[in-house]
Amino acid sequence: MRRSLVLLSAGLTVLSTGLASAQNNNTPRNLILFIPDGLRSLKVTPESAPAMAEVRDKGINFKNSHSLFPTFTMANGSAMSTGHYLGDTGVFSNTIWTNYTSVPAGDTVVPFIENDAVLGDIDEHFKGDYLNEETVLKMARDKGLSTAAIGKVGPTYQWDHTDKPEKPGQHSIVIDDSTGGKAGVALSDEMKDALTKAGLALAAPGRGDNGKAGDAKTPGTTTANVTQQAYFADVATKVVLPMFKARNKPFVLVFWSRDPDGTQHNQGDSLNQIMPGINGPSTMASIKNVDNNLAQIRKALDDLGLAANTNIMIQADHGFSTISKESKTSPSAKVSYDDTPKDFLPMGFLALDLAKALDLPLFDPNDKNAAITGNAHPKAGNGVLGKDPTKPDLVIATNGGSDLIYLPNKDKKLAAKTVKALLEQDYISGLFVDDTLGRFPGTLPLSSINLRGKAATPTPAIVVNFRSYASECGEAPTNCSVQVADTVLRQGQGMHGSFSRGDTYNFMAAIGPDFKAGFVDELPVSNADVGMTAAQLMGLRGSENGGLVGRVMSEALPNGIVPKAYKAVEKSKMSENGLQTVLNVQRVGSQRYFDAAGFVGRTLGLEPDAGNKKTAGK
Repeated sequence: MRRSLVLLSAGLTVLSTGLASAQNNNTPRNLILFIPDGLRSLKVTPESAPAMAEVRDKGINFKNSHSLFPTFTMANGSAMSTGHYLGDTGVFSNTIWTNYTSVPAGDTVVPFIENDAVLGDIDEHFKGDYLNEETVLKMARDKGLSTAAIGKVGPTYQWDHTDKPEKPGQHSIVIDDSTGGKAGVALSDEMKDALTKAGLALAAPGRGDNGKAGDAKTPGTTTANVTQQAYFADVATKVVLPMFKARNKPFVLVFWSRDPDGTQHNQGDSLNQIMPGINGPSTMASIKNVDNNLAQIRKALDDLGLAANTNIMIQADHGFSTISKESKTSPSAKVSYDDTPKDFLPMGFLALDLAKALDLPLFDPNDKNAAITGNAHPKAGNGVLGKDPTKPDLVIATNGGSDLIYLPNKDKKLAAKTVKALLEQDYISGLFVDDTLGRFPGTLPLSSINLRGKAATPTPAIVVNFRSYASECGEAPTNCSVQVADTVLRQGQGMHGSFSRGDTYNFMAAIGPDFKAGFVDELPVSNADVGMTAAQLMGLRGSENGGLVGRVMSEALPNGIVPKAYKAVEKSKMSENGLQTVLNVQRVGSQRYFDAAGFVGRTLGLEPDAGNKKTAGK
């Protein structure tokens, strides 16, 4: 692997006389972690999102922010909640291979884990904690602080997913889509009484029209997720915050907004068309929706007299892109499917194309391992390849802008054949291979992007990044990102997961008594740093199984150290067909921040001159 290193910034190193006062005080201040799911950094303006723009401009502007790759919700939620990279948390994506059949996930070995019951099942299988690392919320709860997580099902519960959630009072308050249902975390009598007194239902409302994705001939939603999020915001402001004030002790509150992610995924402004893609009116309404939620929470803090003693950290889990279903090389795109427009990639195209290239039978793990033949495709895109589907040679977990490939038998020859087949497809842009399988020309090792660590769940053999580029949408390139995506969603709708700068460039900001005011942070920061900084602010320290951790964002704290940062470019050996995985990295000490990766010209952020740029996120 060849590396080149250039100085990114002359960030002056300042000797610290101590970090924020809260870190030297036995009684920490309150903390709200506000996550606008899928919010692109440069979409926040005083016009589009005044509440978030105010936090950024009056507090900390983390203008060089980073989502972790694969750029998915559960993966980055695991980093924010623990401070660890994915190689330690084992949450490599939203759909992973668990090497056992998960009943709550629909009797499949590749569960979609944005589901409370599925998370509980995986926890049980992996010794009570599939993350293998303590979360900030659990540590705060164990310390006696008041804790709550409210919002989107899956990542919300992940913040405190252990310790008998069925026994209220022994667990953080959890309110999500499942609240009031069989799969929901039980509510305590205190919460039930408080919700009833506030005139709020004991069961969360559904998404309504916002949950409608449409199909190949029917546009998806044009409605933001207003009703459901209004309920969550009311629970936070009318029930939880007053309850926490009455307890008169520090609290940590997580608010995970499904918008703009949910609307961007399902939006019906651009059926089968790249333009306007995810930059239409539905998306703008969803950004305003989450901004209204933040404004309501900040007003409640003012009204309750809590604002002066509360820190707010805002961080999106990832950026976002418009979906492309186009390929000139894919065999599956040349087959006719009932639910796919002509010449478009079908759902599960990676599984279909690899089964053909490797001459292996393909079975559907989401359909009782039924054989996939003729012009059919896997129901959820996932696939198990081999003669015996219960003992597969290869497993594909389909996710969107990137997919995971597992080799249960650690077969190095099969790994080589798989890499060769992948390098022949025009929708591929960069491959990362498990270090234990050896080095392959055209690929970089998993360890280069912190995907090799102390994970309890199985580590992928190959992580596949799909092609991305910028459309001519008239905005900054990161706002115009387009990516090939392995998903049931349609060309023109929204997706993430790739290693493009459009997906790694998430919105981040902070404000409060333990942060500087009006400070623009030029240094790279990531979602792993969020977890470490949150723990530092609250005076928390837990046990660590793995060493892939973020850093405290000390430069954002009064009297904090401002370290130097560097930019690096790492390159694999060239493959036989002239392809080379390139990784653009920034460094602060030993910390590595990943801008973009893939094949030059096939990944947004890896244009021919990308390695010479002096700043990120431009």
